[in-house]
Formats: sequence, C-alpha cells, structure tokens
Amino acid sequence: MSGFLLAACAAPAGPEAINDPFEPANRTVHAFNKGVDRALVRPASKGVAVVPGPVRRGIDNVADTLGLPGDIANNLLQLRLADAGQNTLRLGVNLTFGVAGLLDVSSALGLQGKPTDFGETLSVWGVGEGPYLELPLAGPSTARDTVGMIVDAALDPVNRVLPVREANAARFVRLFSRLGDRNRYSATVDSLLYESADSYAQARLLYLQNRRFTLSRGSAADAAGGAGDDGFIDPYAGAANDQGFIDPYEDPNAQ
Repeated sequence: MSGFLLAACAAPAGPEAINDPFEPANRTVHAFNKGVDRALVRPASKGVAVVPGPVRRGIDNVADTLGLPGDIANNLLQLRLADAGQNTLRLGVNLTFGVAGLLDVSSALGLQGKPTDFGETLSVWGVGEGPYLELPLAGPSTARDTVGMIVDAALDPVNRVLPVREANAARFVRLFSRLGDRNRYSATVDSLLYESADSYAQARLLYLQNRRFTLSRGSAADAAGGAGDDGFIDPYAGAANDQGFIDPYEDPNAQ
C-alpha cells in the first residue's frame, strides 16, 4: 500500500491542478465520513464542551506535549535544527515546570511550538503531493500525506516508549483533544459539511489550499488563519494573509 502511494507521489499534477483520479471512491468515503460525523463525532464533540474549561485546556496541553517528540524527530529529518531546538526546549519546560504537560508554561515564556509531520518531511525531501485522497475517519489527505501519517503513527516515540496502559491513555488524550477541536471549529465545519452545495469539492479545495500554503511557508505553524494558539490547523481555513498572495493551488514540489 505505502509503495503504491509513494509511486503516486512521484508523479504530481501541474502546479495549479487538483489531482483527483480517485474522485468516485473519494466521494464514497466522504459520504461515509459525513455519516460518522453526524452520528458520532459531532454529538461527542458537544459532550466535550460540557467539560470545564480548565480541564479541557489541561488535556489539550498534554496532547500538545505528547506530539512534541514526533515534531522534534521530523524537525531533525528536515534539517530544521532551530525548530528542533525550540520544540526540545518546549518539551523540557512543559514536562519540568508544567506538571507533566498539564500547563503550557513554555508558551508563556515565548517558546511557541513548531508542529510538523512526516508528510512535511517528505515535502522537504522533494516528494510531490500525489493524488488527492479522502481517508476513512481521517478525512482529506494526499498520497504524500497519507504515507506521512502512516510513518508518524508507526514511529511515534510516545507509543513506542510508553507501556501499553499509558500509551492507551495517551491515545485517549489525543482523541479528546481532537473532539475539542471539532467543537471549537463547529460553525465552520458544520457549514462546510451540511450547508455547502458540494461539501466534497469544498473540503477538497480548502484542504489543498491550506496544506499547500502551509508547506510553502515552510512551517505547519504559519498557515494564515489555519493554526490556532493550540497549534491546531483548521483544514477548512483559507490561505490568504496580509503578507502577500501565495497561489493556493501550487504544490511547492510540482514539476
């Protein structure tokens, strides 16, 4: 499977094209994902909203801390040593002074996170994005980002180091945080999924806009309008900013 996806990455579409050769299958998955969102994810996210704010923030902080080892590994693979150093300091400060990550002390000190992933690492290495894909439960992606997601999951330092019980607790924390993100951006996501004339085409367009802009800026934290203070990148956010226009359709590594 990953070999097929890597081969697909080697033949990107033109710089302004939307490469979606699997659209019929993608639309079927999109319909499935909408059904899961309607029946499970959206109601569960509303349940998360009743949890007291300080508890939600603490869980979000822990989820961010759990993601830092993977960010550091990808920073190093991208040869972005300054980002790796900043994420390492952030990890050390939050673990030491933030009660094992419950408090985001590092942000108060000006040590903002530099989130990234193996999909971005592949982009830095010159791998094209390949065809657009919509993945069951995971949502919009590309061939390159799907490979990145698989590698990140397989090599996640947290899952590989922690005992089974603690690793399961870490997965629960991450899931809870993602449900909180779904609730936080509910107005945007609900509008796209349930009010758009063609929610599939709209989600595809905005995902590619945001992802390509993010990678062209060189850091997953810099997507204008796409990254919140918690590091969450809204896949439905636009790519325009006040620092100049960047073609939202351009794959930085397309030939």
